[in-house]
Amino acid sequence: MNVAVATVWNAKEHPRLTLRTRLALWAALSTGLAVLLVAGGLFFAVNGLMRRTQLERANSLSATAQERAENFIRSRSDNPLDPEHLLPGSVAVSANDLERIADAGGHRSGIELRLLNTVTGEFQATRHFPTDIPAALGQGQYQLGDQLITVRTLRGAQAVLTVVSDIRSLQETRAAFVRALTWLLPAALLLALLLGWLVAGRLLQPVQALEGAARQVGESGDLRRPLPGTRSGDELGRLALTLQNSFGRLADSREREQAFLRAAAHDLRSPLAALQARVDATLSREREPERYRSEMKEIGQDITRLSTLANHLLLLAREPDSMAHAPVPLRELAADAVDRARELAPLADVDLLAPQPVTITGDRVLLGQAIWNLTMNAVKHAPDSTVTVRVEARPGEASVTVQDDGPGVAAGTLARLGEAFYRPDSSRTGDGHGLGLALARRAAELHGGRLELSSSPGEGFQAVLILPLLG
Repeated sequence: MNVAVATVWNAKEHPRLTLRTRLALWAALSTGLAVLLVAGGLFFAVNGLMRRTQLERANSLSATAQERAENFIRSRSDNPLDPEHLLPGSVAVSANDLERIADAGGHRSGIELRLLNTVTGEFQATRHFPTDIPAALGQGQYQLGDQLITVRTLRGAQAVLTVVSDIRSLQETRAAFVRALTWLLPAALLLALLLGWLVAGRLLQPVQALEGAARQVGESGDLRRPLPGTRSGDELGRLALTLQNSFGRLADSREREQAFLRAAAHDLRSPLAALQARVDATLSREREPERYRSEMKEIGQDITRLSTLANHLLLLAREPDSMAHAPVPLRELAADAVDRARELAPLADVDLLAPQPVTITGDRVLLGQAIWNLTMNAVKHAPDSTVTVRVEARPGEASVTVQDDGPGVAAGTLARLGEAFYRPDSSRTGDGHGLGLALARRAAELHGGRLELSSSPGEGFQAVLILPLLG
């Protein structure tokens, strides 16, 4: 038992033991504890039952011996009603008489008797009566080693009968039980260890298969490779399904990242190439000062476009830990976006509806850029329409809605809006780079909110930035 406990303890301290070994050791430990509990319960139950049986037998034998002794003394007395003549000075009951009284039906009943005359102090005893039992024992029942002693006073006589019963059978039963337990417990531990090893191996087969499949996924890089056991429905099946779904999400993330990097490289390469070509053409020959100013102005526009693109890329790559967490007035951010849009597009019809201030906790720069992107997205792609920016509070959340009554977009296009660098064919002109809606969606996610887009051809376009309220 101690070996099993020590082994399991070492298994906890040394994780190099395999899971199968640890399961087998725990099975052996559990079985050993169960055997100990069952054996202990059986031991106390059987021991108590045998002890009660021995006591009842001793009481029965002593009562029978008492009755026989009383009858024998009466039969030997001239006057059984006179206590003075029951046991004269020379004891009327001999040792042979006690031997016959101790016999039950002609065979030895397993008891030894001693008859003590309380008047004269004389006594007679059977041949094997123990000599170490004192004569002054009071009436009752005592245990001395392997012997049970019952002291009874004879009725109608001035005599005390001491009955000794041998209870070595109880001690032998206990010893036999302990010997059996000494052999049974190691055998049960070994059997449990063997069965635990076999059962653990059988149970861990799906885990080994899943491990091999996961290793193949890692080696091949095919994150969409199906994993075994996803349809079993048990804990391992749910684990396999979770891993497969996680791998699938990693594959989607990797594909989006690759597409993002390709699109970013393309959008960075184009203005850089144009800027390099413009600089080379400007420096290829002497030009008038006005021409230089015109060229430098165009170069400045290219640099501004690159700066905006880099700024949007940095905002998209921000982590939640790098965000500021301060009160942000959404109505002020929306008003600022509307004012800037009117300055950049004087002919645009941009209105603000914000009857009351709305404040949330977040990053002012990121949210300001998101609202500005939504506003300018509507101004650019619906130039002849009315753009309305609405700020309102909802139960537990705030919303910034940018809506136009322009031509709208088709369902297929709407499903992809918000992806980084995605631009419909009709909007790939101008200085847009397809990051405006993606940044707004990213800002909403970083603040625990969401961006909802809705549109249909001929019915305008609506973008709703939903954010949790302050506190």
